Amino acid sequence: MARPRSDEKRSEIISAAIRVIAAQGLGAATATIAKEAGVSNGSLFTYFENKAELMNQLYIELKTEMAVVGLEGLPRDSDIRSQFLHTWRNWARWATACPEKRRALAHLGVADDVTPESRKIGQQAMLGVATLLDRSRKNGALRNAPLGFVAALMSALADTTMDYMIADPANAETHCITGFDGLWRMLN
Repeated sequence: MARPRSDEKRSEIISAAIRVIAAQGLGAATATIAKEAGVSNGSLFTYFENKAELMNQLYIELKTEMAVVGLEGLPRDSDIRSQFLHTWRNWARWATACPEKRRALAHLGVADDVTPESRKIGQQAMLGVATLLDRSRKNGALRNAPLGFVAALMSALADTTMDYMIADPANAETHCITGFDGLWRMLN
């Protein structure tokens, strides 16, 4: 007889997976994740069929969270620069407040176990941000470049900015604005 599932336990497993993958990378054992979550390894498999399913679900949840946070409170009637700066700041705050989530997502972003379907769901979650990015480059030097390429450039600049914000919290806001100004110049 199958054990009943608890949303709370699933959430504990997800949280533990974030911490363990952030610390140990993609080779982290499910037994370690289960122990960190306070459940048996068998219980983990009540919620996720295998490690790959756990990684895919974690990837989707983190991408979705990042997208929701990025667009939260978006000033819809502002100009595109103000909207994109708002999203950039939200992302930067999320990354500095949740460094384990950011690190786990970075690992999952290169994981072979994350399926094309999960990546597509992640892209769909980020559609609002992609639309802002596309609108931001409309008249710039990158207007004819593939959007995926432009997004990768933005992501690299965001990662560098966030690294500096985390390493130098006293100047985090300055780093955030400097990174955005660099991105904006690149786009326009």
